[in-house]
Amino acid sequence: MEPFSPTLMPAALPHGTIEEVFDDVFFVSGAMETVLMDTDWQFSRNMTIVREGERLVLINSVRLSDEGLTELNKLGQVTDVIRLGALHGRDDEFYVRHYDAQYWVMPGMESEQCDHGTEQNQTIPPISGRPLTQEGPLPLADATLFQFTTTQLPEGILRLERAGGIVIACDALQNWLAPDEYFSDASRSMMQEMGFFTAANLGPVWLQAATPAADDFARLKQLSFKHALCGHGSPLRDTAHEAYCSTFNRLFNV
Repeated sequence: MEPFSPTLMPAALPHGTIEEVFDDVFFVSGAMETVLMDTDWQFSRNMTIVREGERLVLINSVRLSDEGLTELNKLGQVTDVIRLGALHGRDDEFYVRHYDAQYWVMPGMESEQCDHGTEQNQTIPPISGRPLTQEGPLPLADATLFQFTTTQLPEGILRLERAGGIVIACDALQNWLAPDEYFSDASRSMMQEMGFFTAANLGPVWLQAATPAADDFARLKQLSFKHALCGHGSPLRDTAHEAYCSTFNRLFNV
């Protein structure tokens, strides 16, 4: 592991508190600032933390403040970081280097530079990730992986055999019910017009960039789950499978 200074990583943005949403499954929301389609965006995103024994596995990472890291460390030891979506990854490198953690990525993202958004950070060598595959080992004993196979961008969904089945998604599945305190006024208005604030939704920008086909969603319907924790939006409890299957049928007629 190359030596690094946390100051070379993207700074922590405002975020909330870590909440335990299921036994040994934690969730925290925070801000994201980026440029997409030549437009400045500011909106919310979520990190899921899964505890297995004393180990913590971070999914859809969100860099926490020093106070947030103190709370994270009370939960256990960060050993693994999972990147499920090509459009995320801003804070992965901070956690990988800070905790000397194993990095897991969807095939096609094994050695790409994380998107730091500053020229200064391009002097840091890219970190290498271990491919996440449906057949290979995963960093959680009760996890299985769903991989999109028709998309232009790598994307996966992790399923935990807990609480009747929990899926952890990145951009493909979203559940934004309304804008929250992490949105700028411009992004709130723009994303309202684009249809982001829809329960059990598929990410509008992800749909445009990844161009998935119906076959992926026909396979995803066969997955058994009750709950969904997504990279954007609120946790969807108990009725997630029915709600998303309705969305798949509406958008892809499957």
